[in-house]
Parts: sequence; structure tokens; C-alpha cells
Amino acid sequence: MTPDVLSQSEIDSLLDILTSGDVDFEEISQASSEKNIKGYDFRRPDKFSKDQLRAIQMIHESFSRQLTTSLSTMVRSIVTCEVASVDQVAYEEFVRSMVQPTVMGVLEMYPLEGNAVIDMNPSLVFSIIDRLLGGKGEIFGKPRDLTDIESTVIERVFMKMLEILEDSWSTVVDVRFRFESMESNPFFVQICPGTDMVLLVTLKVSVGDVEGMVSLCIPYFVMEPVMDKLSSQIWFASTGKNKEQDSRSFLVSSMGTVRVPLSLELGDTVLSLSDIMRLQVGDVIRLDSATDDPVKIRVGSRVKFTGRPGTVDGRYSAEVLDVAWDGSLEEYEEG
Repeated sequence: MTPDVLSQSEIDSLLDILTSGDVDFEEISQASSEKNIKGYDFRRPDKFSKDQLRAIQMIHESFSRQLTTSLSTMVRSIVTCEVASVDQVAYEEFVRSMVQPTVMGVLEMYPLEGNAVIDMNPSLVFSIIDRLLGGKGEIFGKPRDLTDIESTVIERVFMKMLEILEDSWSTVVDVRFRFESMESNPFFVQICPGTDMVLLVTLKVSVGDVEGMVSLCIPYFVMEPVMDKLSSQIWFASTGKNKEQDSRSFLVSSMGTVRVPLSLELGDTVLSLSDIMRLQVGDVIRLDSATDDPVKIRVGSRVKFTGRPGTVDGRYSAEVLDVAWDGSLEEYEEG
């Protein structure tokens, strides 16, 4: 770095001030001490830029919003999830910060090489397991290792979380997360040397009255091939592109798999309450419709079609004759 060089006139002015005694040395000393000095540890160099950390935070904010909805449905309770921190630390520092025993899943990130880990606080794990098995989410006793049945239950939760994580990461990088194994002792999981820098994303999750942390740890060398794609500008560009079209196609595909009840209404009549109370097995109720009248076909609770009753291969059935709603079928599909 080239130092600033004073001109001759500046040197003369400085000498005149020093000779006259008008300079305040205490003010100069105080101004020097107020300078912002940031420490730098050469043994732990920063690998991620601020813009990259910002993009990663936005990815996981989207993940936390989706996880809130999905986990609430799964455990049938109020769930809140938010990003607590996004930081870069040494791997051994991350390992030493965890409790024992813990619940740690080892992940693969295809097509990236290497492993990542996801850690869930034991109190949160046992609360989720208790709710999934029909309980109220209560925690009994001290943290312990999971049984085989408990491991299978919480593995399903991890798998659901990884599906949502893939969807959140797909806005920037196409990554496939695969659950590999589960460990209770963090010191048995060595996904990288202890001095290597890792990305640490910490989520604060609450299930009912129980709160806990969920941590995602990814080594730097695993993410290095896609570091150029991690920027807030790329994230904003990818999330804004065709957002309305993508949302519509997602809703259409989701609604296509929804199962709704379909029923046939052969006719109706009106009876007094006293007549209904006197009904017995074998009584015949006369309907206010003829045998050749079209029947009403209900989707859910609404009449959507009219049809003609009959049989097919010995089973009761109905042939759709007309659409019962106002307007044409094309107008309905466009709407």
C-alpha cells in the first residue's frame, strides 16, 4: 500500500502549528482510539462473503416458512420456525457446541461430493415423537439414545425436511439431499477435519410449548463448486421469474390429486317427523321422481352433473348426461 506523501506547503503548515502550540494532542489521541479496528484470525479465514451468507439466509428463510406449515400438519400442533443465525465456524467448534446424546443425521448432497449433517435438539425430537405416536408432546426424563422405533419415526421427519430443503435450494442450486445415517454422538461424525470452515445455519423451532434448535452444517469444500451461484441477486432473479405461472401450475397439480366424495341422489321426498319415527325395517319410502328421471350427481355437497342410473358388470353406476353448474365446461376450466 502506497503511503500518502505531504507536499512542501503542507509540511510548512504542520511545522507552524507545532511551533505555535495550537495543536491538541489529546484530541488527536482520542480520534485515533475511536477508529473501528476489526480483528482477523488467520487460522480461521472467512470463506463465505457477506452476499453469499445473505443468499443462504434467504434460502433458509423460505425453508423455515415451508417447514412451519408441513411440521404443523404432521404433528397436529402449532409450530413456529425461524432462522436464528447463519455463520461460518470451524467444524470442531460446531461439534463441541452440541449436547450429548444428540440426534444427528448424516446427509449426501448430490451431485456435490462430501457429506453434510443436520442436528436436532433432543427435547424437540422427543416432543415430536410423542405427538406422532398419539401423545401430547410431553418430555419424560433426561435425553437418551433413541430406540429402533423412535429412530424410524424421526427419520421420516428428517426425510420430509430434506424434501422441503431441496425445494428451497432449487431456486439457486439444483441439489438433491439424501439421508444416509443417524448418530447420537457428534464426535463419531467426521465429515471434514476439525479445523476446516463450515457453513452453520441454525433454526429456532418450537412445537407447542417445547423449543429447540435445528442446525444444518455443510463443509466449505462441499459447497465450493457452487459458490459462484450463491448471491442475493441470483436468488431474487430466480424467485421472481415466472412466479405466477409456477404457482398456478403447482396449485393445479396439487388439486389434481385431491380425493373428493362422489355420490348419486336418486330422488327426494318430504316426511313428517312422526312418520320417520315409525319407520321399520322393510318399509318402502316413495320418492318424488320417476324411474326415467335423471339423477343428481354430487361432488362433495354440491350438484355438479346430472346422469342416468344403470349397471355395469353387475355394479350400480350412472352415465353423465349434462353439467349442472352455470356456464359451459370450457368457461369453468378457464376460470
